[in-house]
Amino acid sequence: MDASTLALSRIGLAGLAVMGQNLALNIAEKGFPISVYNRTTSKVDETLDRAKQEGNLPVSGHYSPRDFVLSLQRPRSVIILVKAGSPVDQTITALSQFMDPGDSIIDGGNEWYENTERRIRETSERGLLYIGMGVSGGEEGARHGPSLMPGGSFQAYKNVEDVLLKVAAQVDDGPCVAYIGEGGSGNFVKMVHNGIEYGDMQLISEAYDVLKIVGGLSNSELADIFADWNRGELESFLVEITGDIFRVKDVFSGGNDELVDKILDKTGMKGTGKWTVQEAAELSVAAPTIAASLDCRYLSGLKEEREDAARVLKEAGIREAGEVLVGRSIDKKRLIDDVRQALYASKICSYAQGMNLLRAKSIQKGWNLNLGELARIWKGGCIIRAIFLDRIKKAYERDRELPNLIVDREFSREMVQRETAWRRVVGLAIESGISIPGMSASLQYFDTYRRARLPANLVQAQRDLFGAHTYERVDRPGSYHTEWTKLAKQGKTGVGALN
Repeated sequence: MDASTLALSRIGLAGLAVMGQNLALNIAEKGFPISVYNRTTSKVDETLDRAKQEGNLPVSGHYSPRDFVLSLQRPRSVIILVKAGSPVDQTITALSQFMDPGDSIIDGGNEWYENTERRIRETSERGLLYIGMGVSGGEEGARHGPSLMPGGSFQAYKNVEDVLLKVAAQVDDGPCVAYIGEGGSGNFVKMVHNGIEYGDMQLISEAYDVLKIVGGLSNSELADIFADWNRGELESFLVEITGDIFRVKDVFSGGNDELVDKILDKTGMKGTGKWTVQEAAELSVAAPTIAASLDCRYLSGLKEEREDAARVLKEAGIREAGEVLVGRSIDKKRLIDDVRQALYASKICSYAQGMNLLRAKSIQKGWNLNLGELARIWKGGCIIRAIFLDRIKKAYERDRELPNLIVDREFSREMVQRETAWRRVVGLAIESGISIPGMSASLQYFDTYRRARLPANLVQAQRDLFGAHTYERVDRPGSYHTEWTKLAKQGKTGVGALN
């Protein structure tokens, strides 16, 4: 197709897998003529066919990087939606040779933020502007309204702001998009979003496991429970779809069984959860719930080992999960309500960990992230969208420097109200041999954070004994070192030497 015969498009999109196609059609549906390009030309044709079928949307297809770039209005803005890593660099190389100073490249993939910062430097040498934009919501979100997290060049953002404001999911207080900050901040925020998502999914799966094994609830009952929870404080995309999942029948069993029970218990992943935990460690930010969710994905991958372990330990005499409760009367109504409260309290801790990680990185990089605004743009379109996020937004509006969601006046009150139920669930699961690492990690995070004094004094003494790392005192300033072993053998007082 000859670009010269067409009216110039408002924006371009390169990379037409399902996410790219859906985002392109979303943009076109909002009234912005868009050019599309893909190295595999059949994807271009497929996108044009969809555009025609879905209402003759203003999409023009191009089969070479040159024609694609030249079909765009100046200053040109190109969204790239290809696999993270070298495919992004290859696409930038292919397109940028036809772009002019002042044109913009917007990477919408799940990219490592430092790669984005490298590309910002590299493209700026050619006068190009660059954005790393988190896009959340999956295929459905891309088509009908995602949550968008653009970071990098502010001018590049302003060039496409009108497009993004209409394309993003719309909630009661505005579109689910905001300029995040400089550098790779948009990618970093999306990464932490995904880490929180890992935690959310793990916590929900644990609630399911306890209700199924301890409560003996059927999939039909579970579907009703999650549907009911979705009408209250747990209202969210993930709780909603969980209820839907339990209702789907398995076609291969003739509809006699539910599909969820036929799915292999091995969880996939694409790396963003791992990056989140790595960054938390680098920044010395505790994120135990997110880390536990990642560990569970690793353990789920050991399917054959787990089956062997189950057999060996059963032969050794261990009881199976829930077997200890056989014969015991379970108050199902109370169990269901306890699990609901435990799930909610655990989620507060998981989100608190994610928000603290964002704050720490913002301070390190000087991004000046607005945590309340991030909670707002996650209210719609994205996978972790939930009514709960509006309350997080308000917590940071009350105190932008809030050190932890746990100490917000509203959330702290709710944690205390749910504490007893939370402990009952964790205790019952542990007694029953049911693994709930996410809920347990959240509870231990809560119990550790609320302690005015921890046994870390003993750890410091140990470190000083074997490594002369010194310690501080609670009653006087300075750093001290003690000859612990020598004094212990002599039975003398350990006054300590001031360093």
